[in-house]
Amino acid sequence: MTAEKEVVHVVVVPPVPLDEELVGKIAHIIGKNPYETRLRLTSKIPKIIANYDTVQLAERSANGLRELGVLATAVYNAELHKPPQIFKARHLKFEEQAVMFYNRAGEVKTVRTEEVFLILSARFQAYTEVETTQTKRKINVTATLLTGGIPITKKVEEKVKSQTFESESFSRLYKWTTPDAAIQLSQSNFDYSFLGSEMASSAIANYGLTINKIRAAFPQAIFDDRLTAPFGSNMPATVARDAVEVNCRLIYWQHRTQKS
Repeated sequence: MTAEKEVVHVVVVPPVPLDEELVGKIAHIIGKNPYETRLRLTSKIPKIIANYDTVQLAERSANGLRELGVLATAVYNAELHKPPQIFKARHLKFEEQAVMFYNRAGEVKTVRTEEVFLILSARFQAYTEVETTQTKRKINVTATLLTGGIPITKKVEEKVKSQTFESESFSRLYKWTTPDAAIQLSQSNFDYSFLGSEMASSAIANYGLTINKIRAAFPQAIFDDRLTAPFGSNMPATVARDAVEVNCRLIYWQHRTQKS
């Protein structure tokens, strides 16, 4: 029994400007037509532009793209979809040259001001279709006729579909070493009492103020909010969440590559 081949993706940062000649050269390297290639490159975030069965083929394409001046890399599918190790902060405390983050269990992570490489703000949005079973009573026509018209009802189960909307804004603080571990602050699940007299009645306002204070505490960090635009609104929640996770990882890769 042969082992299943693992998919290797080629990821690029869409070049700007994107002229026709460059699109044609990229299309030739990845074996796609120019129209499809342009569609894949119409993005403000890094994109998976091609998939291969071996790392050798993926690296060959990535090398060809880099020779064109395009920022590209080959990445295993498993690496791209690896579950992140997120420390979900519940509240924080500013110290001199450091910030202390506490989770719901009381665990603490202290991060010095020079350690944070990237502050990434994102928003997950999705519609989820939910199917439920409801029990209703309906007229039993046969039984009603047999009783001479006395209404007789029976229980009937019906399946009902409905849509629920999920939306969650969050920010992650990444160190230079890895995209797998990050500190996350969620707008709807954070204690803003540290703001004191500055605290507003709106979670949205408090969240924005908190992020501004964090940015000020880590002045050397890159701030990226490209993922706050609506995304995944027409996909199931599980798919949309996975897509946001992948995009977080790809944006981390972009900034680390460009800075190095």
